[in-house]
Amino acid sequence: MKISVHPLFVAVGLLSALFGGLPVFVIYTLTALLHECGHIFCGCGMGFYCSKITLMPYGAAAVCNIDGISARDELRLALAGPAVNAALCVALAGLWWFFPDTYAWTDILMQANVVMLAINLLPAYPLDGGRAARCLLCRIMPERAADIVLRVLTAVFAVALAVLSVMFGAGLNGVAFCALLLCSAFTRPVPACKINFAAPEKLRRGLEVRYVLADEELTYRKAIRFLSDKHYVIFRTESGREVTQDELCAGFSAHSVYDKVFACEGGQNEDRPGEDADE
Repeated sequence: MKISVHPLFVAVGLLSALFGGLPVFVIYTLTALLHECGHIFCGCGMGFYCSKITLMPYGAAAVCNIDGISARDELRLALAGPAVNAALCVALAGLWWFFPDTYAWTDILMQANVVMLAINLLPAYPLDGGRAARCLLCRIMPERAADIVLRVLTAVFAVALAVLSVMFGAGLNGVAFCALLLCSAFTRPVPACKINFAAPEKLRRGLEVRYVLADEELTYRKAIRFLSDKHYVIFRTESGREVTQDELCAGFSAHSVYDKVFACEGGQNEDRPGEDADE
């Protein structure tokens, strides 16, 4: 996992250090990284590779967008980041309850998580709330129409928020955030990239073979959860059909995560049935 830094991020950091706000800047940066880790772990659990995290002047962005993901899984992915912030807020509240003295040096951390949670739940693209709203819109209209509606609403939302920032004296930070939100609303998503589970170099050290008994309905999305760097996995059905880890990787790179592994021999599907009924 690579971490890249936007030039404006460095500029904001230097200004924060100059005016005595470096500790707060660091806390907000770490909070943003934890937020993105929620998306990354969720995306990796679905079999998609998140190539990097970019530190932006007003947060962070994980490069792990997924093409062809189901609306339900996309909703889970969108809410994974805010869920991390919500969990941290609950944990800090519990800490204050049992150890009140810790409030003095954790109040900024609570503030950072509350702000991160509130901002990302706004129904504006590409924020998490906007992605969740897109999932709901896709239930009542085509995806292309949902994208257009959401991006237009984001533009209107950004302009309105900028006007309110000026009216109520939010300063340059509020206007700059609105400008970034407006630009992001019309930025193309990053192409998806699936995890490459094939690692021939690991076989040189030797790997223990692990058998997993599965049924004919096993999908790639479920199968990849059994893979690790400590075992070589072979999937087997009760009827004796087998798919090795290499065959699974070959099929996974060419098919949807919702396709069935045992649709034909060697993990190669004859068709693409779509999403599992139980997902």
